[in-house]
Amino acid sequence: MTTHSITNTIRNDSPVLTLNGICKAWQSKEGQLQALTDVFMDIHEGEFVSIVGPSGCGKSTLLNILAGLDDPSKGTILLGDQPWDDRLGHIGYMPQKDLLLPWRSVLDNTILAEEIRGVSKEFARNEALKMMGEFGLSGFENNYPYQLSGGMKQRVALLRTILADNELILLDEPFGALDALTRSNMHEWLLGLWESWNKTLILVTHDVEEALILSDRVYVLGGRPGFVKSVISVNMSRPRSLAITDQPDFLRLKKHVINLLKSTS
Repeated sequence: MTTHSITNTIRNDSPVLTLNGICKAWQSKEGQLQALTDVFMDIHEGEFVSIVGPSGCGKSTLLNILAGLDDPSKGTILLGDQPWDDRLGHIGYMPQKDLLLPWRSVLDNTILAEEIRGVSKEFARNEALKMMGEFGLSGFENNYPYQLSGGMKQRVALLRTILADNELILLDEPFGALDALTRSNMHEWLLGLWESWNKTLILVTHDVEEALILSDRVYVLGGRPGFVKSVISVNMSRPRSLAITDQPDFLRLKKHVINLLKSTS
């Protein structure tokens, strides 16, 4: 594994999540299928980290392990310095599809996770209403999913994830299904929102430019089986705007990551 850095932009020196030698294998008719091998990661509090890699490198498998939906075959996961076997319910997970319930209003979709946790509906609604403006949803509280654009649906899904108030937020290709202009607008919106939160975010994406625009660091996976090929530290001052995509340092980093993804070693 190599590390390429312009400078380190990590907000906090203490890892909130550590992956030590994570491996994942399945038994098939043809023998053992190895999806991940010796994956090491450290995610710091308040950091925005992206994971990129070619198709079939194990991004989805790693995502499921991080979210607590699957367990590694080998290796350990630490929350701070403690073993973290019960990840489910501690990581907020936003999949690529918004998964909004069509019979529930925008407001009632955002509070679904809190209702499941047993929070009173009145309290949950009041908390959600406080954040509607920040998420660009004021005036749409009583609308239904079919009345929303793709970008607005993703905002509702992200607010639902944030309101669950987990230590970490995991985003799985949240803007992958959007058109280029909407996706660009969502990048700018998310940048401003995250920079005011101090939340820890992990983004899985196939879009190199998206990863570099949003992140403090980018883990580049190779495969198969999947492994950490390189860790890229992104030295772009915050608050950021999409104007950084024209800067020479950004273009150089983008070219470097693309070359890493193209290489087989």
